[in-house]
Amino acid sequence: MTTHRAPARRSAPPLTDPGRPVERAVTAALVLAALAGFAWICGMVYTVVQWPR
Repeated sequence: MTTHRAPARRSAPPLTDPGRPVERAVTAALVLAALAGFAWICGMVYTVVQWPR
């Protein structure tokens, strides 16, 4: 019978690091896309409300 103990495994560093510029750029792009979508929806609502009858 062996009493050998395996060395403790260290977990890999997290892949998400808030200091990475690529992740910040992707987040900024998603925020801008969400704002553009919201502005588009507001424009459509305004158009329907102001449509001449």
